[in-house]
Amino acid sequence: MTEAQAAFKEIPEIFEVELGESVTARTENLSTFRELGPPDLCHVAKTTGRSGQRDLGSYHFISGVDASSSASLAAYINSLTYAIEDNSAWFTKGPTWKVRNGTFCCFNAFSRVDIRVDVKIPGGVSAHEATLEIWQETYVSALLRSILYSDDPTYTLEAYRRLDPITTPEGEIRFLQAAEALFLKGIRNDFHLYNCFDPVTGWQVGSDPEIQVATVVSNHLTAGILKYFGDSGRYQQSANLFEKLAAKESEVASLLAKSYIGMSMPSRPLSMFIQVMALLDEEVKAVQIMANAMRQTPQSYTLLHVQCDFLRSKGKYDYALKLARQAVNCAPSEFVTWEKLTELYMDLKQYESALLTLNSCPMFTFNGRDAHRPLPAAKVSLPFTRSIGEILPERTKTDDDEADPALQRLPAPGLRGTWARAYSLLTRLVSQIGWDELLKTRSSVFVMEEEYRMQKAQAEIKQVVDQTNGAHEQDAGSVIIHEDGTVVSRTRKSISSPNDNASTRGILSKDSSTDVNGMHDIPVIRVSTESDRDREEEEDISRAVTPKIHINGESVSENGLPRTLEKPVQAAASEDNKEEAEKPTGTPEPFSFSNKRLCERWLDNLFMVLYEDLRVWTIFRAEVAHFKTQHVAYRKTGLEWEILGDLGIRLHHKEEAKEAYQRCLDSPRYSVKPWLKLMEMYAEEGDIQRSIQTAIRVAAYQYADYTEMTFPTQIARAFFKLGQIHGHAKISFTLMSMGLPDPILKIMDSYLQYGKVFKIEGYDF
Repeated sequence: MTEAQAAFKEIPEIFEVELGESVTARTENLSTFRELGPPDLCHVAKTTGRSGQRDLGSYHFISGVDASSSASLAAYINSLTYAIEDNSAWFTKGPTWKVRNGTFCCFNAFSRVDIRVDVKIPGGVSAHEATLEIWQETYVSALLRSILYSDDPTYTLEAYRRLDPITTPEGEIRFLQAAEALFLKGIRNDFHLYNCFDPVTGWQVGSDPEIQVATVVSNHLTAGILKYFGDSGRYQQSANLFEKLAAKESEVASLLAKSYIGMSMPSRPLSMFIQVMALLDEEVKAVQIMANAMRQTPQSYTLLHVQCDFLRSKGKYDYALKLARQAVNCAPSEFVTWEKLTELYMDLKQYESALLTLNSCPMFTFNGRDAHRPLPAAKVSLPFTRSIGEILPERTKTDDDEADPALQRLPAPGLRGTWARAYSLLTRLVSQIGWDELLKTRSSVFVMEEEYRMQKAQAEIKQVVDQTNGAHEQDAGSVIIHEDGTVVSRTRKSISSPNDNASTRGILSKDSSTDVNGMHDIPVIRVSTESDRDREEEEDISRAVTPKIHINGESVSENGLPRTLEKPVQAAASEDNKEEAEKPTGTPEPFSFSNKRLCERWLDNLFMVLYEDLRVWTIFRAEVAHFKTQHVAYRKTGLEWEILGDLGIRLHHKEEAKEAYQRCLDSPRYSVKPWLKLMEMYAEEGDIQRSIQTAIRVAAYQYADYTEMTFPTQIARAFFKLGQIHGHAKISFTLMSMGLPDPILKIMDSYLQYGKVFKIEGYDF
């Protein structure tokens, strides 16, 4: 009851068990922050001023607050003094809670320090001594977190409040100026976090998990700039920034060319002549920039990739393929270079080469975004009283939150980083050629386990025969191959040996190299190691035991749905027995694998993941067809429809996925995902009415999660995409014609107002 009286009105917060424990925990975890750091932490202490009443501590996470000075951070804490709920009634006078002091923690990703501002009310502001340069770094760090964490579905925190990072054109100019000042200061020599001890050059703020080594053009700073201006289609601002930086660092020309190519994409319905002329003008500039940059930095894989994408957009796949190969030679340890080459092979329908290239992709452990360590809470306050929340269902768990365990155990949704990107390539491949053809292609380029065993058996038979010929004690070419794969020479003693009996031999221990008489002269030649024998027994497709699939370095068991399509057989191991398999056997054998490769274990696991997805999808579509022919309603819970929709998206069945998401809306389940996915699909199709209807629901869910920002968000992207086609005026008229309540209309109109303030394409028609 005490915490309820001290809670804020519209701000989420977590009440501490011990006063100040959240700040202490953040201090202890500072060494674990690898890149951009976690969102800002705002901690406040509340008091009633009474001697017998203990003070309460609460905290919440926040992004979007101006972190350019101690005064701006103190102003946010001061605004919280007016946000405490007044629960006193007219007939009684309860304790009045007030904010006594507050601490704002903001991580500086450039200098790797945590900037903290302490505010005492009443009193003053005390901050750690920091130079203007440190504050500039802190300001940019906070903006990058706000931009990159804004719509990341995998990054969730309780009591996380999101505000608009940039609200005015003047604020945007200040961001560009700060980014320009800090852009070339991120290069440093440091000990990387990978398993090595050699100093490497990297970008201090880090990079996306698919990038092995951050560079001056592949890092969070460039990703934040391109995301902020790319999502709104305003590449001119980013081009102006990169043009200044390219004069100092020639490799930045790849980002400049990418911006000009983004400006050349036709979207606005202008006259054909004007559209073609504008398109050619920007493309010519991009080509000239790339040509000049190639003379200065011919080994830049990012520049080669920009040229690849440009040529692919023109249908020149053969030329793009040569550039992609060169990019692999320039950066063979980067996943993105092999990924691009795989995509080009798919474009050219060279599927065997695509599969071999995918097998060569360097995979590395996924490191997620920095986050706070969760602490036990005395109470969690999540107030939400906005009128837009009235259209949302209750947050109570219902039967629609249940799902078949087989659907919940699908391993593909757990893929992250390079594993998810590689799986996306595999699903694209199977969508183009089909599952059966994919298995044929796989067996034609990779050594299968059965082929490998046969090859080893042939080599071992040859070895025994050669030994027999050299000793002249046995008949040439006389050998015995037992049922368990053991190969022995036929000696006179063995002619009458009971080991010739296959049934008797079959019950002997595999580990025993001694015959029943205790003799040790019978050689035991194993095709594979003992661990491989055990694995083969477990993975034998005739058994009921299903194999384990390794995902992101962890193992996940398969589900037990009945099989409806051919299961991929095991490929020869590449990590456990690669060295043994690649040893020369001396003389050439009848079966030669010189034109085949060993399949990487992670790719073999991804084939099993794909098999599970396809098996469930095949069963689902067969059931749908069966129920339609029987004229019976096909029923699933809301969560099951959502999982099936995600499955359809993964397997590139867009229309079926859309149908699944639409069926999901029939259930009163609290989930934003189906609304969000449908909004993106409708915006891609240019359907204004349905896009707005789904956007209203998405906005309600976002405000319920305290996302009080306009841009960058999924709704803003959808509206700006529609605005490029139809214009913002048509969207505004459609909103007014829907008769929405004023609070909801105001929220939806804020996205159009943002477009008007920043002059996003379509705002003037």
